[in-house]
Parts: sequence; structure tokens; C-alpha cells
Amino acid sequence: MNRPLRDIGHTDTGMPLAEEIRRTLSDEVLAGRIRPGSRLDETVLAQRFGVSRTPVREALREMASTGLVEHRHRRGVFVMAVPEQRLAEMFEYSAEMEAACAFMAAMRMDLREREQLLSTHLASYECVRDDDVDGYDQANLELHETIFRGCHNRYLLEAALAARSRVIPYRRVQFKVSNRLEASFREHDKVVKAILRGAGEEAASLIRTHVRISHRTSQHYMDDQKHVTES
Repeated sequence: MNRPLRDIGHTDTGMPLAEEIRRTLSDEVLAGRIRPGSRLDETVLAQRFGVSRTPVREALREMASTGLVEHRHRRGVFVMAVPEQRLAEMFEYSAEMEAACAFMAAMRMDLREREQLLSTHLASYECVRDDDVDGYDQANLELHETIFRGCHNRYLLEAALAARSRVIPYRRVQFKVSNRLEASFREHDKVVKAILRGAGEEAASLIRTHVRISHRTSQHYMDDQKHVTES
């Protein structure tokens, strides 16, 4: 009996189907296993993941927003090579939005929010200890979003989330680099402590540096994978 196709719901890990597909395909593109110029066929992907075409289509739409793929009229979806300068600008913009959020969060977070920030940060160490890339990736997103919301500025929150959405797959692959989970946790620790002290300028500077390190690490990972696939 064939397994019914799914178009809604979550995976066994609790992640939405479209997000799981996006994450898997993005990882494969950035690792060089799916090369630039490759066509991503919705029907083939739906069969691969055992789902309907709906979550596949949603996943590809999200990938297009990050520049990993491009929809070409009447031809389909193709993998794109993201220029280093464009990626650098995307990270630069994200870093500045996050710095503004961290500065305001240090000034405006109430006690409950500061306790939540600290709790989220400390809980992420379990993922570092277990070398759980997927778990830390999710914890990382939660920590940064907690800081975004702590700025108490709706427009800045929306801008920071939009900026982050463009670099999510690139920030994720940094965690495949040896010892990056632990290094990222240490960087978070400094940011969190600065926010808890109300040191806005310091928090902004630290998170800006953190995002820039994420960019460099991600770029090095992709460069290394490119050399491996081409050799």
C-alpha cells in the first residue's frame, strides 16, 4: 500500500514539512551536492520527500527569497550561484539590523524578557554538548528572535526578521564547521551578558561582530565544499 502524500502537518521532529524540505535542499545546495544551474523539479522532489507538491512549492518559494534558486517563466526553478559581494551585503544589512535591536533590547527589556533571554541561551548549551547542529540551529534562531522582540519597536522587528530570512540558510551551514557551535555559544554569552547589564552600545558591537563571524565562517565552508566537489 502506497504511503499517502502529505501537504500539511509536521515531520517527526515537529518541523513543518515545507521547512524541513527547504532546510534539506538548502544544505545540499550550499554543500555543492546540487550544483548551480540544476533544475529542481517539483514532481521529482515531491516523490523524493513523500509529500504533495504543495510543501515543495512553498519550500522553493522560500529558497527563492534567499537567492538560492530562481523561478524562470515556463522553464521551472533553477539553482543559482550567489555572488560573494551580494552575500556580504546581505550579512552586512542583517548585522546592522541586529545591532540596532540589541542596543534597544538592552535598554527596554523587562525582567521577564531578560530571564527568558538568559534561559534560552543557557538551554542551547545542551545542543553544543551533544554536537546537535539541528537543535542548535533552532536555538540560535530563538535566541536572536528573543533579542529582536526585546527592542519593542515593531518596524525594527519586522526589518530584522526580514533581513535574517535572507541569510538563514547561509547562517545554518556555519554550524557544520568544526567547533563552531561552541564558538557561537561563547559569542552569544557575551551578547546576552551585555544586554542583561543594560550595556546597549556593547551589546550592539558584540552582536554585529557575531554576525560578521557567521558570514566569514559560512563563506569559508562554502568555498571548501566548492573545492571538494570540483576536485
